[in-house]
Amino acid sequence: MQSFRALVTEISPEGQASTALQTLPLTFLPESDVLIKVAYSSLNYKDALSASGHKGITRNFPHIPGIDAAGVVITDLSGKFPLGARVLVTGFDMGMNSHGGLSEYIRVPANWVIEIPENLPSRIAMQWGTAGLTAAMAVDSLISNQLSPEKGEVLVTGASGGVGMISIRLLSHLGFSVVALSGKPAFEETLKGLGASRVISRQQFAEEPVKALYPMEYAGAIDTLGGDYLVQVVKRLQYGGSVAVCGMAAGVELPLQVYPFILRGTRMLGIYSAESPLFYKQVLWEKIAEIWSVDLESLSQEINLEEVPSVLEKMLAGNSSGRYLVKI
Repeated sequence: MQSFRALVTEISPEGQASTALQTLPLTFLPESDVLIKVAYSSLNYKDALSASGHKGITRNFPHIPGIDAAGVVITDLSGKFPLGARVLVTGFDMGMNSHGGLSEYIRVPANWVIEIPENLPSRIAMQWGTAGLTAAMAVDSLISNQLSPEKGEVLVTGASGGVGMISIRLLSHLGFSVVALSGKPAFEETLKGLGASRVISRQQFAEEPVKALYPMEYAGAIDTLGGDYLVQVVKRLQYGGSVAVCGMAAGVELPLQVYPFILRGTRMLGIYSAESPLFYKQVLWEKIAEIWSVDLESLSQEINLEEVPSVLEKMLAGNSSGRYLVKI
């Protein structure tokens, strides 16, 4: 094993980014603890940004993107994992400033690696990937903050994205009544098929007149959009309700007064799965393998490495939905 195939993003002298499949020597990978032969990866918006040359995501090129990977251990200098162990890596610095999972091999620190639960196939683990882990973390945080099905509806914004779709599926599986907020009318039946009881228009939601508070509607929420949408969500939460905040596709500014927090006791729960402690990721993967096991096949599309660049372009243009599973 002296060479491997991987998707490599390069920056031209003119500053243009291009991503293509290349055959590389194994020495292209950095020295680190664990060498993993990758079976599956998955695509996330961060991968699209990295492959576009976004310096806020990746500073050094040439670079292999991919913040998710699942495969088997080839060697482990740390001694933590036996040869052939099925493992996964999501987040940390992989695919950002360290070479990522859109590759036949990765080499990473042992403290980034989780052994996949025995009853969770690697393929299904990557159907979840970072998007699914983020959704699971958001749901777990809401439940830890006293959200329960009998308290009322849960709103999920950005519902046609990977995090949104998996959140709907998982919440529905756990008995919650879910309301999906989407800007894509063509996905209404898809979202209802995932478990949403109703779908409301993102455009209509955004056009509501600005008020300090709105009538209390939702027991909880998962927000993947940020900006004015998050402001609207916070103002609509029931007394003591929480919103798990895990995205900023619509903006990073929050023109928000303190009224919802003081007068209604609402909470904003920040969700960032990439840097969460390894033990907590392990707990969530165990839940995903057992009591939170749901079928994601209907929202997953399997592709190969050759197809990835065109899909990443679609993601940047806002023309993608659901999950893309990459068979390596």
